[in-house]
Amino acid sequence: MRKPGRVLLAAVLALGAIAAAGAWTAYQELGRTPGELIRYAERRLQGHSTLQRAALPVLGALRGWLGEVGYGEQPPPFAVPALTRITPAAPRAIGAAAVVRDNPRPAPASDTRRIIRVGPGRPVVSIAMAAGLARDGDIVEIDAGEYYADAAIWDRAELTIRGVGGRARLIAAGAAAEGKAIWVIRRGRITIDNIEFIGARVGDRNGAGIRFEQGHLVVRNCLFFDNENGLLATGGDGVLEIETSEFGYNGAGDGQTHNLYAGNIKSLKVTGSYFHHANTGHLLKSRAAQNDIAYNRLSDESGGRASYELEFPNGGVARVVGNIIQQTAHGGNSTLISFGAEGYAWPLNALYLAHNTLVNDEPAGGAFLRVAPGAQVVSTFNNLLIGSGKFHTPALRQSSGDVRAGWDIFAAAARYDYRLNTAGRQWRAVSANAAGQSDLVPRSEYVHPRRHKPLQVAPLFPGALQTTGAD
Repeated sequence: MRKPGRVLLAAVLALGAIAAAGAWTAYQELGRTPGELIRYAERRLQGHSTLQRAALPVLGALRGWLGEVGYGEQPPPFAVPALTRITPAAPRAIGAAAVVRDNPRPAPASDTRRIIRVGPGRPVVSIAMAAGLARDGDIVEIDAGEYYADAAIWDRAELTIRGVGGRARLIAAGAAAEGKAIWVIRRGRITIDNIEFIGARVGDRNGAGIRFEQGHLVVRNCLFFDNENGLLATGGDGVLEIETSEFGYNGAGDGQTHNLYAGNIKSLKVTGSYFHHANTGHLLKSRAAQNDIAYNRLSDESGGRASYELEFPNGGVARVVGNIIQQTAHGGNSTLISFGAEGYAWPLNALYLAHNTLVNDEPAGGAFLRVAPGAQVVSTFNNLLIGSGKFHTPALRQSSGDVRAGWDIFAAAARYDYRLNTAGRQWRAVSANAAGQSDLVPRSEYVHPRRHKPLQVAPLFPGALQTTGAD
């Protein structure tokens, strides 16, 4: 007859084996990493004191062995790299060609709009003063340099605001317009060009470089760095366009603040831009009805701790074409792209994913794409999938030309250079006409950093980049 202790030990070991098998099955089917499963178990144990005392030490030891962050713990803050000091360009003769990188396009000679010039030694010395003086249709030119605690509200029907002679850098230094952001865009058609927004923090930890509340906002050649939110669009009938801009090291570390967050606005368009190193939140999160995300790089990279790289929590129509999307090995979520996770809020919910390079550096797997049931259309077309993971999508998904491959097909994957080498050119893209997806053919490709260039011919290869490592 067996001793009771041995029987109990055998029962504990059997239960442990069953639990491990269940966790492994859940990982395989749900695309969740072991760390996510552990954090889920820790969360469910909250409030059950007896179970907590028995299970949390075991889960904690396992989590420590895996090097995973526990439920309720925040990853350490980034060591945010210092930006190089801005050196304004030397004055140039009127009519001379622009020689400073990232200088905005000059206005046509026929442009008769009033120009307000801002900078040290000028009659208008502060941005806040310029915002008060501006009238509909004005151009506000801000001399290159650093501007501290110079927050402003822009409330006009039409304005162009741009840095000249180099970038104009706005450093929050504790200041925030209406306790919200460095700049608040209240309404109108506003174009912002060649400006940097640095270090926005407010009392409710929801501060932003720019807070866009209503109207039509175009952001071009701008940088959002080390803010609680890079850019926050609050909702309403807004139209937001982001071009050739960079978002990095934004987020309060609470998972609720992001590099770029668009509320339930009318439309979001992002092209030729670079998103990286969100602090616990997402690289890009949008609740917009219409989304056009094309020719960008969304890469969490070394040391990154972003959650989703790209999320559409309420669905809508999302056209995601020609992007490089990379997940680090230590992120807060095992899913790269999420659609509909918080419930569908729009009449039409359709996701089109075409010619993207999706790279999953998470060694334990995860999901390249996770779509909640209820979407009317899910189409994946000519995507290049690198690393472990699956598409977790409804059965209605239409798929053509997606290719799974290894890191060895790239010019230099360790340096995030995902141009194809000779091995990577063995596959050919599926014809757009044959797939019935002609509107998903990329017309351009991302070029690092923060720009894109037109393609001269129809894409030959799956993935985001047609220019090869040998070009």
